[in-house]
Amino acid sequence: MATAKKAAKKPAAKKPAKKAAAKKPAAKKPAAKKAAPAKKKPAAKKPAAKKSGAKRKPNAAFMKAMTPSAVLAAVVGNSPMPRTEVTKKIWDYIKKNKLQDAINRRLINADEKLKAVFGGKGKVSMFEMTKLVSNHLK
Repeated sequence: MATAKKAAKKPAAKKPAKKAAAKKPAAKKPAAKKAAPAKKKPAAKKPAAKKSGAKRKPNAAFMKAMTPSAVLAAVVGNSPMPRTEVTKKIWDYIKKNKLQDAINRRLINADEKLKAVFGGKGKVSMFEMTKLVSNHLK
């Protein structure tokens, strides 16, 4: 009987050994070099911080009243005014007449009055505008 049991019992089939997944060796980060402590220079004295309520003093060159030329006076008026006020009035005119380009908002589409101010140009960038307007101030 012993032989019959042995014959009936088959040895378990060996499973093929799984190959270990090829692991990449962990990349070692180079040790950070420690810099020698730098010698501290004596801190320069900083001016005291201004209070948030203090207003800036405007530049006198911008606040000087300038007389616009006849061409520019048609847009902003003929009374002497500072450059800052001239720029504000031109922007008011541009917005009132919807002359700012819809796609590229930096461009201004000039109408007949502004074409005379801009030297005949139909489209002018807002940065070029101030340069062209300054030619019409005395």
